[in-house]
Amino acid sequence: MRHTFILFFVSCLFFNASDAAALTYQRADSIKVVSLLTKGSRQPAGANLMLFYANELKGIPYVGKTLEVNPKEELAVNLRELDCTTLVENVVALVLTTLDGSTRFSDFCKKLEQIRYRDGRLNGYASRNHYFSEWIMSNEQQGFVHEIKGAKADKRGAYYPFVDSQKLSCTYMSEHPNQYPMLKGDTEALRLIKANENRVNGKVVRYVPRRLLSRSRKELPGIEDGDILAIVTKKAGLDVSHLGLAVWGRDGKLHLLNASQIHKKVVLEPMTLAEYMSKHPSQLGVRVIRVKKHTP
Repeated sequence: MRHTFILFFVSCLFFNASDAAALTYQRADSIKVVSLLTKGSRQPAGANLMLFYANELKGIPYVGKTLEVNPKEELAVNLRELDCTTLVENVVALVLTTLDGSTRFSDFCKKLEQIRYRDGRLNGYASRNHYFSEWIMSNEQQGFVHEIKGAKADKRGAYYPFVDSQKLSCTYMSEHPNQYPMLKGDTEALRLIKANENRVNGKVVRYVPRRLLSRSRKELPGIEDGDILAIVTKKAGLDVSHLGLAVWGRDGKLHLLNASQIHKKVVLEPMTLAEYMSKHPSQLGVRVIRVKKHTP
């Protein structure tokens, strides 16, 4: 059974009305979240919580558009089905809840809301961070993450290995509103989406180009296990086409732990990230985002 209600009491924790969010979930989701948080709370000091939680979610089926389940925007919690974005969001929410010392489903939901929506507050469909550049900006402002951009004075060249840049031009949603059910016929929501696009458009971001991703860990400073990797795309109107977590493999090469449409589940890609990206010509490289603190 799917539960949809205004979240005041969950796990015996009261929220003020001003902090409540419309919530959609199944009982299996709340049980899984509490189970995962309990396991996470027992991890030793120095454990990489990003990879711990991501590994716990391996094997979950890939399903797209799991947030598009209501006629109006609600906080959708679904750990039974994941896409690349919801995998990353759920892992980050689990990590931040653990670092707060909580194992409560209600606290996890609050973190998920803060991560997913601009300025941390659900306020309609347009408040969701639809472009990942919005997601980064909002979560940097809240102090949850920071984007790695390389060192200016590196002897191998400015910002190495973040040597390529992209000028953001996020227009896909406003140019293709019919592809988004909640935008169809809603001129106000479309106006807000355009305003959101304009907040990021024109900004220049740095990324590690695809040609460098076959190098070793020593040769790619700035990418650590558990970092969020946002794959930069040259597709018109978009900034990022896929997300996952960085894993340095036993082969000494960078791999991607992701919710894979190809494998139809959450999986650690057996091929290296460089090999993976070589099969997708529109992918240019990776932006690197790190949760500011992800070890207990």
